Amino acid sequence: MKRFVLSISAACVTVFSAAAETEAERNLKAFPAADEGMTRHVLMLPPDEREDSLRVELKIGKTVRLDEGNRYFFGGKLEAVNIEGWSFTRYVLAELGPMAGTLMAVDPDAPKVDRFITLGGEPQLLRYNSRLPLVVYVPDGVEVRHRIWRAGPEAKPVPEG
Repeated sequence: MKRFVLSISAACVTVFSAAAETEAERNLKAFPAADEGMTRHVLMLPPDEREDSLRVELKIGKTVRLDEGNRYFFGGKLEAVNIEGWSFTRYVLAELGPMAGTLMAVDPDAPKVDRFITLGGEPQLLRYNSRLPLVVYVPDGVEVRHRIWRAGPEAKPVPEG
């Protein structure tokens, strides 16, 4: 009898856990593990009533000890790759390119500081979708950060001219 009760309890826990799993967590199964030398980063977004007015900005880079006076960036391109059979998109940075920056004169005695240096170019603004995980593959040692952009509820007219 104890074995039967224990089996029913285990089955109830399994059913409850499956029910608590979100759609995004279930969809994560479509995304492959990272290849050797790469790291997979997964962002699960919370549901929002106005997801159509939200965007996710990805900031990909590394923390480097540098001067404060110059602007720096890494080369590289984040590619959107379709997962066959699922029609889901994963984002892949195959290689973090060399770091470049401005050449302003800086006090040689000024202390170096830790700065998060990102990929150059336009910000990566992606659609907000809480039903799918946002999955990014980057080389080992590369950081992935994000922030959420919100559009205001009012759209203002543009004058003719």
